[in-house]
Amino acid sequence: MLNLSIVRNIGIMAHIDAGKTTLTERILFYTGKSHKLGEVHNGEAQMDWMKQEQERGITITAAATTCYWSAKGGSPPARSAEAEARREGVAPQGEPRLRREARPNGGASGGNDYHINIIDTPGHVDFTVEVERSLRILDGAVVVFCGVGGVEPQSETVWRQSEKYNVPKIAFVNKMDRVGADFFMVLKTMGEKLGVNPVPMQIPLGAESDFRGVIDLIEMKAYIYETDAKETFHIEDIPADYLETARKYHHIMVEKAVELDDSLMSKYLESEAKITPEELIKAIRKGTIANKIVPVLCGTAFKNKGVRKLLDAVTLYLPSPLDLPPVKGTSPDNKDIILERKPDEKEPFTALAFKVQSDPHMGKIVYFRVYSGKLVAGSYVLNATKGKRERISRILEMHANQRENRDEICAGEIAAAIGLDYTATGDTLCDLEHPILLETIEFPTPVMSISIKPSSQSEKDKLGKALVRMAEEDPTFTVHTDSETEETILSGMGELHLEIIVDRMKHEFNVNAITGHPKVAYKETILSATEQEYKHVKQTGGHGQYAHVVMEIMPANPGEGFEFENSIIQGSIPKEYIPSVEKGVIEAMQKGVIA
Repeated sequence: MLNLSIVRNIGIMAHIDAGKTTLTERILFYTGKSHKLGEVHNGEAQMDWMKQEQERGITITAAATTCYWSAKGGSPPARSAEAEARREGVAPQGEPRLRREARPNGGASGGNDYHINIIDTPGHVDFTVEVERSLRILDGAVVVFCGVGGVEPQSETVWRQSEKYNVPKIAFVNKMDRVGADFFMVLKTMGEKLGVNPVPMQIPLGAESDFRGVIDLIEMKAYIYETDAKETFHIEDIPADYLETARKYHHIMVEKAVELDDSLMSKYLESEAKITPEELIKAIRKGTIANKIVPVLCGTAFKNKGVRKLLDAVTLYLPSPLDLPPVKGTSPDNKDIILERKPDEKEPFTALAFKVQSDPHMGKIVYFRVYSGKLVAGSYVLNATKGKRERISRILEMHANQRENRDEICAGEIAAAIGLDYTATGDTLCDLEHPILLETIEFPTPVMSISIKPSSQSEKDKLGKALVRMAEEDPTFTVHTDSETEETILSGMGELHLEIIVDRMKHEFNVNAITGHPKVAYKETILSATEQEYKHVKQTGGHGQYAHVVMEIMPANPGEGFEFENSIIQGSIPKEYIPSVEKGVIEAMQKGVIA
């Protein structure tokens, strides 16, 4: 059984080039998930596994992984007696002995190891869908700020997205070793631009090329880092020239912490007793989960400084699934009936599909977050959004594009499944006997379009299949045919978004296509009345063909539309012919003379 109190579902989000993927790579290295530091600029980052990501050095798709961390900064939440007995191999109440969970990196997961599910999200606004759908299912987030740039435009966008879903956050000021890095400027702009209450948990020891460590404001100790990849450090007293600044920000942190707890406030004001680090951590955790404050840490991920302390902060301040209220939904048959699901594997199974990925070998892979109950591979579930019964053929634990088979998945976890034919992003998966419909995910509408056509007739079918698969993956990418210009139009969130889609079609689906700007469907009208006369004579033997046409065309008032008037008198032309004449006029109106 998974002890939910030590589960953390977090996302890493930020503006472009703030260092999200580098930070995630360091986290994987220090948690033992990977044994080599993958650098983004070398195209070796594990989380940037797509060819386009490696070529450009940017994140395009949100990648999920799971790692384990033994917290050093504080004791983990207490486990139940039953869970502890299972972990030690002593079966309570005559149950069979259970083995310890195997860790992906080859070691055994100790009972106190935090189970951290991480989603690394893109920074470009073109791929904002990846941030939106990730935040919908996450319990907490680490927002990375550049120590030089501070709060940048996309930082504000992702912050607003996280506020929409009430996601608790901690902030990490990265790149403290760069020229112009200023931790205190970032603190100030967070309050001004984001309207939040930042609480410094650390202050930097040095800056730019002199950055050598951090001062922990709870312990009031200096962590001095060595210049190696293992992030080795030693703890010493705060240097004399930093002592005054450290005391100032320690005081700010304590004041903001006690405001969050009435009993702590009383102790602070009325008693001479010192507030203990445990009390501070408890109050800050409570305020973070309630979205009243944002703990702020600092470091430089590229130079391996401050990452371990950030992992400790994730375990100390960000919520577990148990810290958040039960997920709410409605009955599929009656939207007025509100249903709740608690994060417990004894509850009926409930999950939300948040991402669809197309794999050339395995077909459609659906990522989902389990809110309650347990799912076993090979079982049937109900897609409550579509009203379809689906079979889960395989359950996968993902590490970027690598997969590990799981027999079952429990409440609070994030996984992927194969076999879901009808499921799309935002669909609810639930128990067949206990249907529930969760709130879906809303996506922004596309803002830019290009036209596309196959380079040859043989490519036409391949292009159609590729477009269907990619539209299924990405809800902000749409395909339609313009009835007036008869072009296939692709719409997306920006030039880069559409460029990546066309590139993926070429490499993943082997489709050669020609793209261009969509044609403009010009509209034409007449400005003045005119009368035309035409005589048609064609002798083909016998009586031949003869016609005399007189037609008068005049503009109608705007909005009146088309009106056809038959001015033939005495029935010299059979009336059955007249509708065909009108139809011919309407057909001629479909295309303009000039454009």
